[in-house]
Amino acid sequence: MIMVELERVDDAFAFEARDTNNHIIRYDAAQEIGGNNTGVRPMQTLLMSLASCSAIDIVSILKKQRQTIDNFKISVEGEREQGKEPALWKYAKVLFQLSGAIDEDKARKACALSIEKYCSVAATLRAAGCIIEWDVEVK
Repeated sequence: MIMVELERVDDAFAFEARDTNNHIIRYDAAQEIGGNNTGVRPMQTLLMSLASCSAIDIVSILKKQRQTIDNFKISVEGEREQGKEPALWKYAKVLFQLSGAIDEDKARKACALSIEKYCSVAATLRAAGCIIEWDVEVK
């Protein structure tokens, strides 16, 4: 079983989430609703989690294929439902940018395997109705 704890750190909407290894993520709300904008929004962490989950898969796959990754960047754009509560992610576009001694076909296959098969965050978002599109650039 996994456990995290969340603790309020100001008199508005700032919280710190801590895992059992003492890793911390700071959350806050937008100033428009009374927050102080001192942390990431909870829904943004889902997109961050999509990127990081997929990155771990891709690095693992490419290492097994003896590909050399010099740089790796992922950009994720997302769009949420409008006028609904809760407002779920309805669309995400992921761009994988890799450089190094990497075969482009292997990189594309690794990205496909991650998004379509291995990434639990991608599967969770899809189960909630989010459409995930992706592309890869190898330099």
